[in-house]
Formats: sequence, C-alpha cells, structure tokens
Amino acid sequence: MSQPGTGTGTTPAIPRQVDRRAAPTDVPAGADPSAGATAAGTPDAASGAGEVRRSARSGAVGLVGAAVNGALGFLLTVVIVRGFGTDGSGALFTAIGVVSILGAICCAGADTALVWALPRRRIGVDGDAARLLPVALLPVLLLTAIVAAVGALTADRLAPVFFERSDGPTLLRLAFLALPVTVAMTVLLAAVRAVRPVTAVVGIQYVLVPLARPVLLLATVATGAGVAVGFGGWLLPVALAVVAAVVLLLRPLGVFAGARLRPDGADWRTLWGFALPRAVSAAIDASSMWVGVLLTSALAGADESGVFGAVGRYALAGLLIMQGLRVAVAPQLSRLLGQGRTADAALVYRRVTVVIILLSWPAYLLLAVFAPGFLSLFGDGFTAGATPLAVLAGAMLVNSGVGIVQTMLLMSGNSARHLQATVVGLTLTVGLGFLLIPEHGALGAACAWTAGVVAENVLAAVAARVAIGEPLLTRSVGWAAVGAGGGAAVVAVLSALVAGRGVAGLALALVVLAVVAAGLLLDRRVRGTVRAAVTMLRPRPA
Repeated sequence: MSQPGTGTGTTPAIPRQVDRRAAPTDVPAGADPSAGATAAGTPDAASGAGEVRRSARSGAVGLVGAAVNGALGFLLTVVIVRGFGTDGSGALFTAIGVVSILGAICCAGADTALVWALPRRRIGVDGDAARLLPVALLPVLLLTAIVAAVGALTADRLAPVFFERSDGPTLLRLAFLALPVTVAMTVLLAAVRAVRPVTAVVGIQYVLVPLARPVLLLATVATGAGVAVGFGGWLLPVALAVVAAVVLLLRPLGVFAGARLRPDGADWRTLWGFALPRAVSAAIDASSMWVGVLLTSALAGADESGVFGAVGRYALAGLLIMQGLRVAVAPQLSRLLGQGRTADAALVYRRVTVVIILLSWPAYLLLAVFAPGFLSLFGDGFTAGATPLAVLAGAMLVNSGVGIVQTMLLMSGNSARHLQATVVGLTLTVGLGFLLIPEHGALGAACAWTAGVVAENVLAAVAARVAIGEPLLTRSVGWAAVGAGGGAAVVAVLSALVAGRGVAGLALALVVLAVVAAGLLLDRRVRGTVRAAVTMLRPRPA
C-alpha cells in the first residue's frame, strides 16, 4: 500500500495538490466545502460516517438516474428489436458496437484520468484544474479525427466483414464520422462528473441522451426510414450532450473568468501517466459485450448476433445500478485516497457494494430463472436466447457481487493493475468466442463472455485489496449476498415450479417478493433501518 503523498506504482504522485486544499479562495473539484477535512488529510473522529453519508446522498441521485436510464434503455431495445427484427437489429447493434469500441479506444483513458485527477486539484479562476482539460482533449480529438477519416474512406472495403446488407457501408461510414463527437462527449462528461454535483452528469448521460434515442428511433420505425436512418437517430443526441457538457464546465473551471488553460509539463505527465494504461483497459471495458456481438455477427450470422445483442442488453441493464453509484462516488474515492484516507475509502466501498448486491442480485436471479418470459417481450425470434441469458445472469452476479472494485482500483491510481485484469478477461472472451461461437452461436458467445467477466473481476478484487491495504469484501457484504440472493432464489424457483418460466411465473414471483418485502416492513427494527437509510440517502438541500 502506498503512503500518502507517494505514487501508487503506475501514476506520478501529486504531493502538493492536497496541501492546496487549505487555500481560502478555491475548493477541490467535487468536494463539499463543509466537509471539514484538514489540509494534511487527517480525518476527524466522525470522518468515516460523514464520508458514508456523503456517498449515500450522491449514490441516491445516481440510483435514480440508473433507474431512469435502465427503463429508457429497455424501451430503446424493444423499439430496435421490434422495429427492425433479428436481422435489422443485429446490423444496428453491430454499428453501435463499432462506435462503442472505437470510441473507447480513441478516448485513450483520458476520461477516467480526468475523474481521477480533477478531484485532487483546485477549481475556480485561481485553480489548477482547468489546464487539465486541453491536456485530455487535444490528443484524443486529433487521434479520433485521423481514425474517422481513414475509416470513412475505407468503409466500402471494411463493411462486408461485419454486415451482409446493402446498407452496410453507410452504417460503417456513419459510425466512423460520429467518432469525434462521441469521444468529445465522453471526455467532457467525465470532467463534468468530477467538478459538478452528480445531478449534472446524471441529467445528461442518464436522462437527456437515453430519452432522446427511443423517441428518434420510434420516429424512424414509424416512417419506415430504415436501419441507417435509425442509426443516425441513435447518434444525434450525442451532439446535444456535447453542448450541454461545455456549458456546465465553463463556470466551475473559471474558463471565462481568466483561469489558466495553458498546461505545463507536469500536467501532461500526471494525466497521461495514468491515462495510457487505462486507454487499453477502457477499450476492453467498453467492448465487453460488443466484442461478442461482432464475433457472433462474423462467425454465426446477423440473426444470432441480434439474439446475443438483445440478451446482452438485458444482462447489462442490471449493472446500471452499479454504474449509477460509480458515477456518484468515484470522485469522492479519488479524493479520499489522494489524502491517504484508505480506511474511509474502504468503508464507502463496502457500503456501496452492499447496496449494489441488495438491489442487483434479486433482479439477476429473476432474469436467470424467467429468461424465456423476459425475452418473449422482444418477440418469438428472440426466445432462443433464454439459455444464454441465464448464463450471463450468473456472470453478472459475480460482477455486481464485487461491487465497484474496479473503480476503487482505478481511483487509487493503479491503472496498470486494472489493465492486467482486463487483458486476461478479454483474452478469455475472444479465445473462447472463436472456439464456441461457430458451433453454438449466441450461447457460445455468452459462455465466452462469462468466463472473461468472472476472471477480470476476481483479479481486480485481489489487486484492489493489495493496493488499498484495507479489507473490502467483509462479512457484511457476504450476509447481504446470502440474504438477497437466497431469498430471491427460493421465491423465483418456487414461482417457476408453480406457474412456469414465462410471464405468468415472473408475475407471480414479483407479487410474492412484494408481499415478503411488505411483511418485513411490519418489523419495527426493519422499519427503523429503512427510515435511517432514507434519511441518509435524502439529498442535502442546495
């Protein structure tokens, strides 16, 4: 474990930035001015509890955003698969996959680097945070412009690799041309996430963009405009998000008030010393599902790719809870670890992980048991994905079970150790994919992705425990898993035996779970615990 003020093995330390927090004219990016941390980073007696309350309040906003995003994402998936069928949805998911993978590659880790670095710096006209923005933006936009130009010029030759449709070149060319705006959105939203309250990034990333997409896709389906126009509708909200992010960044960074934007050599070394290892792992993270979609499209055809794409969207939907909490607490974890307050950071991690398990595990167990019922909502052509969906639900139990451990590892500055875990996961996913997909289609892709997810998360959990030097997965996390998982599993299996694995069985399970939850609320101790949690999660008045 690194000591306060030292490097973390892969990233240059910023020894003087913590001391600047004592300056009266500026506050650290993303910090609460009333938090009461000392300049030396020594917590007071109640610091651990205070940090948990702070993370809980931010987490509540993130959870609301995740719920909205999840509902809108599900609506978008329904619109795509119902409106374009297995072949059309497979092509559209493939085009989205190209943007997602190439966008993550072209970001080169700069987005995560900003989330890590900005909370450790001062914002405002006299701060040193603003000058990190050109350090992050200029190289990635140059790289993206080159990739977009080359890709657009070669789209006709590349399209047959991924598409068996006449509009394949158009889809691929659109994907390449959209890359600069997509990358700009990702980097700018990362900066917003670090310097603004969590409501700002939730409003853009979890509400504005996911709300606009199904509306535009519905219009495309209603007019019969085709897959290429639908893909354009999926891309259009990205430009709106860029404008919103720029507006939100101008004031806190003091851009118009005269804040220094010209970086020095230390700024470049600090940010890119973290970002370069993260660049590869970020591409792997973003492509986790889309690698399977592209491999399935190439090795088993568009129909199997469409099934796997729909299955994967279901599997990832449950992770929106974790994503919402990660967005909320990542800057806080960076600040705590930058101050050397590893015990407080570990406490925040454990509490957040317990919430993730309590909310995610019942959902994934229902997804596994009632996979045929869930997929029937997409149409008859997608019910063949029931077994792949059950397999992926098991993978996501592991993923959500270790919580935000990968965020913990990254915010400690250990981007190289995170890269090692993600490379192992990708190697398993791709290697097993080539072996299993040609014969088993979507099921083979699901098994390959499951192996990669489990390996990556186990390795990341071990690395985070070593890097932080504090216990992360403790008995409280285990009891949460036993309670949430065991109870939901019993209800799901009994409901399936009574009413089957279709929509009727799912409805019965949901009713039983609601009755059980209501019964638990009759216990005074449970009501007291819920009341205390609601009080803690209620956002502080502005």
